[in-house]
Amino acid sequence: MQEVINMRNIRNHIEANTWQEAIQEAGNLLIEDNKITQNYVESMIHSVYEMGPYMVLMPGFALVHAAPSEAVKESSISLITLKNPVTFGSPNDPVSVILCLACVDKTSHMNSLQVIAEKLMVEGMIQKLANCNSSEELYSLINHN
Repeated sequence: MQEVINMRNIRNHIEANTWQEAIQEAGNLLIEDNKITQNYVESMIHSVYEMGPYMVLMPGFALVHAAPSEAVKESSISLITLKNPVTFGSPNDPVSVILCLACVDKTSHMNSLQVIAEKLMVEGMIQKLANCNSSEELYSLINHN
């Protein structure tokens, strides 16, 4: 099995009242893991202000990211589910599952992203992730077939 997302970068039922707080919480896992700096989180939030809620890719799911920069120390991914869904202003709102992608360049995480995309396209997967009762359950669902 290829580990797509490390256990320390997965959290379940996070408290966030706004989409900004939700992005911050997803980013905090990568900050704590020394993969990104706070500047990268601010860039992700700024991207939504600048370009709208394009990161909300499907009902209930957002892939938050920003352009590669010096704020990314090492390419990495985090996954959180929210205790209470938040709205980004997208037709796919409300969002309860957030994947945070941080890349040092435009190509380094393509393999991981492809594996994750295939998993997310499985019918009902977003709801399954949202319904997980523990970080361990989330880890198992995203990393195993």
